[in-house]
Amino acid sequence: MSETLRAAARERRPAGTAAPTAGVPAPGAKQRDAFFDNAKYLAIVLVAVGHAWEPLRSGSRAVTALYTVVYAFHMPAFIVVSGYFSRGFEATPAKIKRLVTGVVVPYVVFETAYTLFTRWTDGDPDRPVSLLDPLFLTWFLAALFIWRLTTPVWKAVRHPLPIALVIAMLATLSPDIGDDLDLQRALQFLPYFVLGLSLRPEHFELVRRRRVRVLAAAVFACAIALAYWAVPRTDYAWFFHRSAAVDLGVPAWYGPVMTLALFGCSLTLVACFLSWVPGRRTWFTALGAGTLYGYLLHGFVIQAAAHYHWSRSGWAHGPLGAAAVSLVAAAVVTALCTAPVRGVFRCVMEPDLAWAFRRDAGTSARG
Repeated sequence: MSETLRAAARERRPAGTAAPTAGVPAPGAKQRDAFFDNAKYLAIVLVAVGHAWEPLRSGSRAVTALYTVVYAFHMPAFIVVSGYFSRGFEATPAKIKRLVTGVVVPYVVFETAYTLFTRWTDGDPDRPVSLLDPLFLTWFLAALFIWRLTTPVWKAVRHPLPIALVIAMLATLSPDIGDDLDLQRALQFLPYFVLGLSLRPEHFELVRRRRVRVLAAAVFACAIALAYWAVPRTDYAWFFHRSAAVDLGVPAWYGPVMTLALFGCSLTLVACFLSWVPGRRTWFTALGAGTLYGYLLHGFVIQAAAHYHWSRSGWAHGPLGAAAVSLVAAAVVTALCTAPVRGVFRCVMEPDLAWAFRRDAGTSARG
């Protein structure tokens, strides 16, 4: 087992959040693991590129196929890593405080901001602010809050992953779950988070072997070919995990079957994706600490661009146009993960809020 993975096993920082102090760690501080920061950065780039491809799907079968493949694994990969770094969560005052400041507060802030912003972009000045109906990207924060709160339960039960899969399968049978906190999506993505809780450093070591990387290239090529064939035959909305089976116009029993099939498909592609993630420090490793910033902030760029109907331009629908759009999306989300941007928005992404919490008795005694 590599030393970097041993360090990752000891780390307890929630995925997608930045270190409290930018720059060189203080003496005695735990080093971040380059592999996981690289994985989070690359996954968030794929999220942004996927959003940029959305307006181009109707005019291109090839773009739709690539879009389908990316959506099959980019959020599952991010959620698996989030689950892995949630293994140390316990219902202690310190962990609850971090959950509130790192998840709940950003959710409230960005849910409100997105609602106000879409009043302009969508021309709907009367859109109400609803903290129970996640808008656009904030569903992940709502789901992460639910998943992390239930972490002690998954750590206590004997067979957590099969139980989580059963819950996800049942969710696809229940169109009446409703939109509150986007619970349908939280339940259907739950198995990926629970799997992350169950993983150990040696599991990531397995997928980083050279022969796995070689095999991953063939798997991705087959996945793209299969997606291209399936574009006119199936509904890629299954990969969004936000609807019950009957809402997708199929019999209810399709839901549990598709849940298992998609779980196997997505995990295979996640393993292939992770096999290509470099384990050494690269120019983008430091950006992995700011992926939640890039994730939440790039939504405003996507919505603003859609408001000006950029996709109606003919240049965007050719191969070179799609490639240019992809590069722009990657560049934008990269910029939003940088330290200067994190410095500006840290007050709402990682607020201290010491005034809102009781001082820990142990800390007071030590003081």
